[in-house]
Amino acid sequence: MDAPRTTKDHAKALRGRMSLPEVLLWKAIKGRKLQGLHFRKQHPMGPYILDFYCEALRLAVEVDGASHDFGDRPGRDERRDAWLRAQGVTTLRLSAALILEDVDDATRTILGHFEAAGSGGG
Repeated sequence: MDAPRTTKDHAKALRGRMSLPEVLLWKAIKGRKLQGLHFRKQHPMGPYILDFYCEALRLAVEVDGASHDFGDRPGRDERRDAWLRAQGVTTLRLSAALILEDVDDATRTILGHFEAAGSGGG
């Protein structure tokens, strides 16, 4: 799925301003380190930017900080996840706190999704 130029430009800018939990998770999954799966960071899809995306699994991995629990964020996240589901993409949300506490546990969670999907890497 293609994205508007403005979304692509914003995604490119975000790649240089990742949060600490995003940086830690990226270091753990980049370069096919996770079962040979290829992830992209700050990947534009339609009107959205996915923190991490694995095309082989059609999986978006989102790093959620505390702000995702307040205000209109839960509703916005639900609408975004529903839109992605309609495109055939599953969203896996990981808390920033989990990644900061134990990035290996976070990668095990991603692998658990991979194994549950019964998919091969790619």
